[in-house]
Amino acid sequence: MRSMMPNLLAGPPPTHLPDDPAAREQVEGLVAAGGDVRPAAAAHPASSLAWAVLAEQALDGGDAVTAYAFARTGYHRGLDALRRAGWKGHGPVPWEHEPNRGFLRALAALGRAAAAIGEEPEAERCRDFLRDSSATAAQELPTW
Repeated sequence: MRSMMPNLLAGPPPTHLPDDPAAREQVEGLVAAGGDVRPAAAAHPASSLAWAVLAEQALDGGDAVTAYAFARTGYHRGLDALRRAGWKGHGPVPWEHEPNRGFLRALAALGRAAAAIGEEPEAERCRDFLRDSSATAAQELPTW
């Protein structure tokens, strides 16, 4: 007979953020055209993807302070979205679910920017959070 007891060791279920096709398509279109992504962030300020791309571009351009600001914005907008999706502060945020990638990219960019400005405790916290959220993202995204 199967037990009716819940599995207390299973941990929280994965969180899947909803897709925002308008924001995603605008960001992807601007990136593909080599354009400035700032209009997408202005039009879709809740889009972690827009802020993550801005942060990555700033890091690639050597501007870690600007990257830190962009990444922190994307990270916090992502935390807001995760909470609305039922996330309780821990548990998987799978890279494999495409809408989660904006948050995960913002988190990775925040870690990279923190390391670049010498804020090692924040960089380490981001590294741990990324690994705990998605082992795949931790492997796929640039390390610091």
